[in-house]
Amino acid sequence: MNISRRAILGLTAGSLAGIYSAWAQERSFEQSFRAITPQTVAGDKIEIIDFFWYGCPYCFQLLPMMEEWEKNKPADVVIRRVPAILRQEWVPEAHLFYTLELLGEADRLHAKVFEAIHRERVQGADAEAWLRWAEANGIDRAKWDAAYTSKEIRDRVVKAVELGRDYDVRGTPVLVIDGRWQTGGGQAGSLKNVMPTVDGLIKMAREQRKKP
Repeated sequence: MNISRRAILGLTAGSLAGIYSAWAQERSFEQSFRAITPQTVAGDKIEIIDFFWYGCPYCFQLLPMMEEWEKNKPADVVIRRVPAILRQEWVPEAHLFYTLELLGEADRLHAKVFEAIHRERVQGADAEAWLRWAEANGIDRAKWDAAYTSKEIRDRVVKAVELGRDYDVRGTPVLVIDGRWQTGGGQAGSLKNVMPTVDGLIKMAREQRKKP
């Protein structure tokens, strides 16, 4: 699939490097995030958007920290995952996620896609390999193929590009809290400081919502 030139306008090869170094020094809370142009958040709950790329090793490292955090996630918080698409080559991984989501398998197999790419070295663009992978993980081959090649998936991929632009995503992993603040390994200074920063931003979001 090719994204329109307008949809990928402004994306640069430098995005591959992300916006941080995994070895950066940890920062104070005030230095661990940045404000973005506020975006509308639907519903009454505080939304966390997880912008990720399956090919990103730092996303893979952050995932177990997020999963552990989610076990005790505050009741007033919801998490939404969006595949980041910072260049054309990232489109196949977005197809993988949205295919899982369309089939109702994203929660069960999200982490396994990371495992397949980073430990089993399955290439994101190898559609036939993912057909075999899907079948090995209990998904009907025909259903996977129909979903993967559907117009609905293509539309979701284009929307993901637009969301990345709206939330000013410049690298991965990036977490956006309540449509107002962005953090990640770069802003927080290290991956292990990301979720504590998220906790602080959730508190800020609650205070903001109390204001008239």
